[in-house]
Amino acid sequence: MQEFIYYNPKELDFPLSEEILVTTNIEDTKEKNFLISNTKEVQSELNASEIEFYINNSKDSVSAKIENVLKLYEIAASKYDFAQDISYSEEVSKQLLLITNSQEEYEAFTACIMPDDFELFSVNEDIVKEISGHIGNLTVIVDDEGKDVTLNVSQIVWFDAKQIGLNQSGTFDPNLSSVEEVVQTLKENINEYSYKKFTTYDQSICQYHERREEICSKCEEVCPTVAITKDDETKTLGFSQIDCHGCGGCVSVCPSGAIDYAPSNKESLFEMSKFYEETHPLVVPEKMNIGDLNLSLKENVLPFAVEGEKFLHEASFLTLLQISGSQVIFYSDFISKGSGDAIRIVNDIYQAKYGKDAILVAMNEEELQNALEEVSFIEGSEFNFNQDTLKKREIFSHRLQKIVGDEDLGEVKTGEHVHYGLVKVNEDKCTLCLVCVGACNVDALQADASDNTLRLNPSLCTSCGYCEVSCPEADCLTIERDVIKLEPTWFKESVLAQDELFACVECGVEFATVKSVTKIADMMAPLFSHDPVKERSLYCCADCKPKIMMQNYYDQKNKGND
Repeated sequence: MQEFIYYNPKELDFPLSEEILVTTNIEDTKEKNFLISNTKEVQSELNASEIEFYINNSKDSVSAKIENVLKLYEIAASKYDFAQDISYSEEVSKQLLLITNSQEEYEAFTACIMPDDFELFSVNEDIVKEISGHIGNLTVIVDDEGKDVTLNVSQIVWFDAKQIGLNQSGTFDPNLSSVEEVVQTLKENINEYSYKKFTTYDQSICQYHERREEICSKCEEVCPTVAITKDDETKTLGFSQIDCHGCGGCVSVCPSGAIDYAPSNKESLFEMSKFYEETHPLVVPEKMNIGDLNLSLKENVLPFAVEGEKFLHEASFLTLLQISGSQVIFYSDFISKGSGDAIRIVNDIYQAKYGKDAILVAMNEEELQNALEEVSFIEGSEFNFNQDTLKKREIFSHRLQKIVGDEDLGEVKTGEHVHYGLVKVNEDKCTLCLVCVGACNVDALQADASDNTLRLNPSLCTSCGYCEVSCPEADCLTIERDVIKLEPTWFKESVLAQDELFACVECGVEFATVKSVTKIADMMAPLFSHDPVKERSLYCCADCKPKIMMQNYYDQKNKGND
């Protein structure tokens, strides 16, 4: 199979690599299978519109264009290979509910459809009480003169749709596009509605999953639909892929990396980033429709096409920054809460180290042109390593450590949606019970049996606070929140508390820390002061404690018999 196809009725003024089939005749593409094409006019597994955008606008030399066009095909192929966005489908009937506010809206819609297009129901907006389900299986409860009536439909058209209609999939608002476009979409959905899996989830590092207390549910908070829901009884998350818009906002705010973006996960972003060495990456979400742009891409600017606009976070940005050795342009008309925080944090870090922003945000064509003129390489910022199998925090830590090196660059504030922190322990009160270690699911807190220490790697801490609420000691463990210390110690394990092991006074086996035994003994000694055996049992291991107690019982009994 020829994997790469370039189709354009107009001939190019420069050649392309032999690995790409070039044609000006669409008939040449019929009944053939391709992996990557430059246009939706050709049937292929993945359409990469950024290829045409680059060809039309780049000021690279001819030789660079030949090389970069092939590179864009290979980047798209890499994205396809790593994608985990499995496709699903849902059966959709012709049953359609039209919600309007006026007769004019009703007539505007019905004028664009044929009688056989849909099984049409129509209601006024003011009687709609509740909507649930998803496309293909929607339930709408309306108020019919004081009585609730349930309507079961497959799709909804709602002029100026309210939030209860937008929470789930299947509602379309003509005011956001046009009646004609909505009718076309409705017809395309009938019989079979296709959707993709946009998120993957690792519950083992989730800061919400099965915790005793709710310490995180950022993903559910930022989800614009009901694609992510939480069950506060079981502390578990539910995912409805059919209701997911694929924006990726949940990915950028997830502190541990438990949620990843299926179309371009962290492994995919890493592999794609490798193609951007010594280039200026121009990150462009799919919705930005770059085909309409007519501007000048100066030499070495290479588009980096992504599907969603909200999923990029501090680790993914830093990966692209360090591999390219350049500033990165992010062209998007919307910046998500997580991506916005990540951009500010990374820019603050780069300002502290290099004296310039890392990421140039452009939200319209004019700002994009200005960013394209400003973008430059950052001397000394290049860095790469094999980050396969590492988690989000580990990737960011490794990359940030390279920036900091041996310097003290001060500190960077984090938050309000992306959190880092520094765990502090009052060593005098810590008994090394290690409950905090068990509560930490990102391995920031560790216990070292070789020297009986509680240790912390601050760079991995998500500042979730679960260690804080789990600590049984009063005024012992606290967290300095929303800070990253740009100094070498931030990336190294430090000792928070240390103790010696206490040996059982009967058998000599070490069974607890000195401070934990001392603490219990101090509490119980006054109660046992009348009984030397009970008092001694406070310093015995679990095996010896019952032995001396039982022996004392028999001794006392024998004394009584005597």
